[in-house]
Amino acid sequence: MITSRTNPQVKYVRRLQTDRRFRHDESGFVVEGTRWMGELARDGVTPRALYAIPAWAEAEENSELLATLGVDAVLVDEAVMKAMSATETAPGVLAVLPVTPRPLPAEPTLLVILDGVNNPGNLGTILRTAAAAGADGVILGPESVDPYNPKVVRGSMGAVLRLPVLAANWEVIHRLVTGMAVWLAAAGDGTIYSEVDWRQPSAILIGSEARGAGAQAERLATGRVSIPMHDETESLNAAMATGILLYEAARQRTK
Repeated sequence: MITSRTNPQVKYVRRLQTDRRFRHDESGFVVEGTRWMGELARDGVTPRALYAIPAWAEAEENSELLATLGVDAVLVDEAVMKAMSATETAPGVLAVLPVTPRPLPAEPTLLVILDGVNNPGNLGTILRTAAAAGADGVILGPESVDPYNPKVVRGSMGAVLRLPVLAANWEVIHRLVTGMAVWLAAAGDGTIYSEVDWRQPSAILIGSEARGAGAQAERLATGRVSIPMHDETESLNAAMATGILLYEAARQRTK
């Protein structure tokens, strides 16, 4: 059992949690908690490594889960688990996963493009919502937050595994959306979201909450879409706006 926070494995996990470049170089990231272990078992994902406190590993239901995952737990004490965790209340288990993003379909019909959305909580919620609404994928433009940031991973509730997520520059994004209607979400300016024909191949383009859409995003857009708001509300949270637009698209597509 690992009892030292200076153990190389502990340092490795901690660096994956805190260092974006290291996650990229190692092509790995960390998931935490029993719910995530269940997601991995359902999706047939085998962790590179799994760490658990003895109480978690010895529970009967968790022993069955480990057998399904096909991996042996490396036991650690609670102090070490706390050092490895990126949460305030450390779980009883965490795992290191390979980064294996799913490819976008050859002919997507509904995409989300994010321009400089750098709030991890927002991105996690957007990924979760995009998966639930049936989007084909989420494309992250330059200066967007890392989709394997621990807060994004937690907020995605497994969507980061199931949904194609691609970080790309504007040249690549332009190629990916050729032939699609690209709707830039704009507060108080543009076609009302319920009047857009979302049944045609479409991409929803969301700008940074702090700066709005950049010049590259503006050039990519073929139209602007707005969500009417009462009183003096200036704008919606990026994740909320994305959800409203995605579910209007889903509603129209299920008629």
